[in-house]
Amino acid sequence: MGTRDRIEAVLKSIRPAIRSDGGDVELASWNAESGRVEVRLMGACEDCPISMLTLKEGIEARLRAAVPEVQIVDAS
Repeated sequence: MGTRDRIEAVLKSIRPAIRSDGGDVELASWNAESGRVEVRLMGACEDCPISMLTLKEGIEARLRAAVPEVQIVDAS
């Protein structure tokens, strides 16, 4: 399984929790050279005041733990 597939698998595993709050997340891009993942936060996550907390403490933490190639996660 390639890096992009592993990233997608992690996002799929956390998607139910995000959807339970009315949001969603999808992979926008992966840059192997920089280790940068860009995700798109959608639904309730778009305007949520704690979306950056969800991004950094939830999504980024899970991705970095499961996919060592990931160095940083940003939202588009």
